[in-house]
Amino acid sequence: MPELVAAVRALAKDKSFRDAQVGIEIMEIDSGAVWASHGEHTALNPASNAKVFTAAASLALLHGSFRYQTTLSGALKGTTVDGPLVLRSNGDPSLQTEDLYGLVRDLVARGVKKIEGDIVVDQRFFDGETTPPAFEQQPNEWAYFRAPVSAVAINENTVTLHVRPTQDGQNAHVSFDPPGFVDIDGAVKTKGSGADTVGLALAPNGKRLTAKLSGAVAEDAKLVHYVRRVEDPTLLAGYALKSVLEDRGIKVTGDVKPGQGGGKATVLARHESAPLSSLLYSLGKQSDNFYAEMIFKSLGGERKGRPAKSADAAEVVTKWLAAGNMLEPGTVIKNGSGLFDANRVTAHGVTLVLRDAWNDPSRRAEMVAELAIGGVDGTLHKRFRNRAKHMAIRAKTGTLDDTIALSGYVLAPPGKSPVAFSILFNKVSGKGGAARSAADELVEKVHDKLWSHGG
Repeated sequence: MPELVAAVRALAKDKSFRDAQVGIEIMEIDSGAVWASHGEHTALNPASNAKVFTAAASLALLHGSFRYQTTLSGALKGTTVDGPLVLRSNGDPSLQTEDLYGLVRDLVARGVKKIEGDIVVDQRFFDGETTPPAFEQQPNEWAYFRAPVSAVAINENTVTLHVRPTQDGQNAHVSFDPPGFVDIDGAVKTKGSGADTVGLALAPNGKRLTAKLSGAVAEDAKLVHYVRRVEDPTLLAGYALKSVLEDRGIKVTGDVKPGQGGGKATVLARHESAPLSSLLYSLGKQSDNFYAEMIFKSLGGERKGRPAKSADAAEVVTKWLAAGNMLEPGTVIKNGSGLFDANRVTAHGVTLVLRDAWNDPSRRAEMVAELAIGGVDGTLHKRFRNRAKHMAIRAKTGTLDDTIALSGYVLAPPGKSPVAFSILFNKVSGKGGAARSAADELVEKVHDKLWSHGG
C-alpha cells in the first residue's frame, strides 16, 4: 500500500513531532500482512490503549458471559436476621445504589423486618490495596476518574453531591448518593441567575465522611452534581446498605463493620451484574478507569485465587500474551486502565492482540462492540464524523499529558479484509491536538482505501 507507506513516513518525519516517540502499525487481519509501519517494536506508554489488553484478556480468560455476584447473607429466624448481615462481592464494577434497593427488596419479600446485629462488609475477594498501580503518582487528586478499587464497591467508589436550587436567598436542597456515608456541614444558598460558587470539601469523620458545603447555585439552574472519589471505600457500600434497609422499614440494631461474618449464614439475596461483554462498553467506549481496574484485578482473583491482587492480574495478562505469541520485547503490564506512567506496549503488540481477538469467533463481536464507533458514540463521537456512514472505524482512544494513542479496527466491505491499527505517540506534551489530528488523518486514509471502489 504505497500511499499508506508514504503517509506513515511523512508523519514520522513531521517536524511537529521531532522530539516525539512514535509507534505505528497498520495490519491486514486476514493475511497478517503489514501495510505500513514505523517504530512498531518500540515500547511506549499506551495511555488508555492499555484497556485494549484488559478487554481482550478478560474476554479470553473470563469470557463474555461472566457475571459478578453480590450477596447478602445471614441467619434468618422468622422475620429477624439473627446476627450480622454480610455484604459480599467479587469485584462488580457496576454496582449502584439502586441495586442495593433490589437486594433489600428481596429481604422484604422474605418477610425480614429486623437485623439483630451488624452490617458486615466482606472485602476479602480483593487484597487490601485499594490504590491501583501508578495511581499513587497523583495522591492529592480527588477526581472521580482515579477512585480506589475494592471487592465490594458502589457507585464506582465515589460520592455525588446533588444540589437542587430553591428560591433566591433560600438554602438549596442538597443530598449525597450513595446515602448514609456523608454528613453535611454547612449549606448551599440559592442566588440569582448565573451563580455557581458551590464549595465542597470532604474530611474524615470516624469511618465516614463530613462534607463542608458553602457557596451558591443559580436559581435557574437545574439539578447539578459534584462527584468525588472516596479515599477509603471499605465501608462505603455497608453504610449505604444500612441507609437503604432503614429507608425500607428494616431496623438495624448494630453498626457497620469490616469482616467476614460467621455462624450458620445462608444467602438471602443475590444481585448479578450484566455480562462482562456489556460491562466492557464502559471500559471501551467511555474509557472508564474504575471499570478497567476492577475487571483487571478480578482477573487475578478468578485465575490465581483470592485475594485478588493487581500484580497477579498483571502476571495473568502477561502470561496470556506470551502463550498467544503476542508478548513483544519491552512490554510492561502493571495496571488495567493505562492511567499515569505504568505500562509499556508496542504498536505491533497492540495489533497482534486486536487480530487475535478478531480471529476468535467467540470474542470477535464482543471485542468490536465494546470499542467506540467513529463519529457515533463514546470517546469518538466527535471524531470521524465525515466517515460515520459505514460505522467502520472502531477504536480505543488514549490521552495523557505527553501521550496520544488510537488503536482499533477499520471494518471492511464484503470481499475485503478488515484492518487492525495502532498509533502511539509519546513525548508530545503541548502537541496533543496535532498528534490526535495526525492519527485521525491516517485512520481516515485506511478507511478510504478500504471503502473506495478502486481500493
